[in-house]
Amino acid sequence: MAIKMIHHCGRFGSVGRAGRVSVTALTKKQRKEQKRMDRRHKANQLRRNKKDMVLTEKRRLGSRDGPPHLVAVVSLHTGVDAGTVTKLLRGEGTGGVVHQERCISGVADSFGLLLPRFKQRFIFLSHTDIHSLLDVAKIADSLVFVLDSTEGWDSYGDYCLSGLFAQGLPTLVCQGLSDIPVKKKVESRRALSKITEIRFPDARLFPLDSEQDATLLLRHLGTQRQRKLGFRSRRSHLVAQQVTFTPNGPAEGTGGGPTGLGTLCVSGYVRGRPLQVDRLVHISGHGDFQLSQIDAPSDPLPLNLTTARPTKPGKGDVDMLDGVEDEAPVRVLMKADPSCRESLQAEAEVDPMDGEQTWPTETELLEAEEARKIKRVMKVPKGTSDYQASWIVDEDEENGEVDDEKEEEEEEEEVEELCSTERTGTDVRYDEHIDEAAEVEGLKRYREARANEMFPDEVDTPLDVAARIRFQRYRGLKSFRASPWDPMENLPLNYSRIFQFQSFERTRRRVLAEAAAEEEGAMVGWYVTLHIINVPFSVMESVQSGRPLMMVSLLPHEQKMSVMHLLVRRHPSNTEPIKSKEELVLHCGFRRFRASPIFSQHTSADKHKMERFLRPDAPTVVSVYAPITFPPAGVLLFKQRNDGVQDLVATGSLLSCDPQRVVLKRIVLSGHPFKINRRSAVVRYMFFNRDDIMWFKPVELRTKWGRRGHIKEALGTHGHMKCVFDNQMRSQDTVLMNLYKRVYPRWTYDPYVPLSLPWVKREATVEMDDLDME
Repeated sequence: MAIKMIHHCGRFGSVGRAGRVSVTALTKKQRKEQKRMDRRHKANQLRRNKKDMVLTEKRRLGSRDGPPHLVAVVSLHTGVDAGTVTKLLRGEGTGGVVHQERCISGVADSFGLLLPRFKQRFIFLSHTDIHSLLDVAKIADSLVFVLDSTEGWDSYGDYCLSGLFAQGLPTLVCQGLSDIPVKKKVESRRALSKITEIRFPDARLFPLDSEQDATLLLRHLGTQRQRKLGFRSRRSHLVAQQVTFTPNGPAEGTGGGPTGLGTLCVSGYVRGRPLQVDRLVHISGHGDFQLSQIDAPSDPLPLNLTTARPTKPGKGDVDMLDGVEDEAPVRVLMKADPSCRESLQAEAEVDPMDGEQTWPTETELLEAEEARKIKRVMKVPKGTSDYQASWIVDEDEENGEVDDEKEEEEEEEEVEELCSTERTGTDVRYDEHIDEAAEVEGLKRYREARANEMFPDEVDTPLDVAARIRFQRYRGLKSFRASPWDPMENLPLNYSRIFQFQSFERTRRRVLAEAAAEEEGAMVGWYVTLHIINVPFSVMESVQSGRPLMMVSLLPHEQKMSVMHLLVRRHPSNTEPIKSKEELVLHCGFRRFRASPIFSQHTSADKHKMERFLRPDAPTVVSVYAPITFPPAGVLLFKQRNDGVQDLVATGSLLSCDPQRVVLKRIVLSGHPFKINRRSAVVRYMFFNRDDIMWFKPVELRTKWGRRGHIKEALGTHGHMKCVFDNQMRSQDTVLMNLYKRVYPRWTYDPYVPLSLPWVKREATVEMDDLDME
């Protein structure tokens, strides 16, 4: 029997579906409109969230729950005094309460200021030297530049601004307008605004001649928009407000007393990111250290301080000075776990037996014997590749590094005899300000730079040494762009001491993402005391001498050594040639160290040509052995003069960490055509014996006018050779041969940087009155 199934919805079966349209029934235009509205709502929501986050950070800075607003006051003119500005800011007419004199440990001209009316708190300090100025600028929330009312800044101000301009745009302050007549004040301020807006287009100029002007400045500092610097916002950092040193007990290897190691207790407000006790910390100018514990002492700059109010509160102001809490005992927030604490290991452990060859088997011996009968045997060092086997590598090389001075042929300089003349008193007084050794060294550098510019990479073939021995570490490339070069062959011994990443960019993204997601540790705005272990007493001596102490928490792997590459441009104020492998002072992020980098071209190829000098017209890549630092990070390069002053020579940013970046040094051997035929020519003066010609015969030749060719045969025994070219040569043309070798930086990393002496002009400062002849 067949059963028929009937589905009956009833009278109200379709209720609830009336007016609905299936998603599949939507037209393409309607679906497009829906997606557009969704994207618009999502963009608005992200915009609101970002705006709320910025407002929250802005309101926290300087408030009860956030760190005090850190302001550095810098004088850019020798005729103005930064102390006059700070005196106005701490006056009674501003409505502030100076709660803590000498707020920053070691810095005499520093103080904490409470503004109950604006519910803000500030810390003001002034710099003492260029190192302290750069360190403070990296973590300061605002920079107040004190200018002269007529000139703005002088040569000393240019010296400071050259190192600070990349740190962020500050708030400008003009001092001294009160000394100008009232009728000329407006004109003077307009002229000063034109001077400052060229270099600081977004900064604001404030006159500061009264306490009312100081109040307006304080209000602006508390409400202005903050520039977000990537290298500091991703790391927790603080400036030390209290520092104590406790020497370690007498133990083996540590010593005791002021000359040994000890525990440094640093107190300050956490900024940037939450601070974890298991992370390493870096003290600017002193090195990396470990933490043992973090304490939570009482806040030394509370907004609920009980004191007489200097000004009466407004109608809507909240009295924040009442309700004093007793000083709470110091409590321990967290202690470091030795099993989880990061290690201070900076270099990889070198195994002297790594890479040793094992005893070959009988089968391998038979195969080698058969290959020896077929192939010509040549003695080459271990690690030489197949395509490099025809080139002999210097066996006497130490650590794979040879100084350029030893590789280059020593040039004989002519000594010109100058006619002796009578020296007057003016000449004697003028010569007292000239360093003769620096003059001779500068002349040598200028000559080398000019010769390299006129004849790039050209060297002379020596007469007393065979070219195949003199240039045995060089090889020819058919194409600099397309010819292969194995980045792992013949590496120096120093490469066994460094670390490298399988993918630096992927590791960087992972580390920064994990750092941004961390919510554990001492939170931002907390006043904490860090116990830093095994710190040398020299750190405490630096604090006692009046220099501020800056501390930053390192990200994972940032204590390990590797090959860092920095992209820089030569600074316009520098006019002297800077040679490759010359010792420089580098500021990379929070680090400051000395090193001898090499320069190379900034290209997207897999091989990069080395530059002998820092080029003034193009960006240059600086390669150096240094601790790993994750970008972004600013870079400053200084060169120390003989008189102790450090001049800024280049600025830029951190590029990458890549030990496999191939940097090739090029030398060019030149020859001159002696006899020219239709497509061949006899060339001389490139080599001076027959064996050298046969050795370099496989290398391609080129000429300055674009001809390409090769060596066909040697003629005689005095270095003449017959060469064939793709077209006829001209008699005034020059034959060239390019040879290349890979170069590496020198391992001269030194975290200790001597202090820079007070800046003076490079020119000889001789008073004109002293030069007048009576």
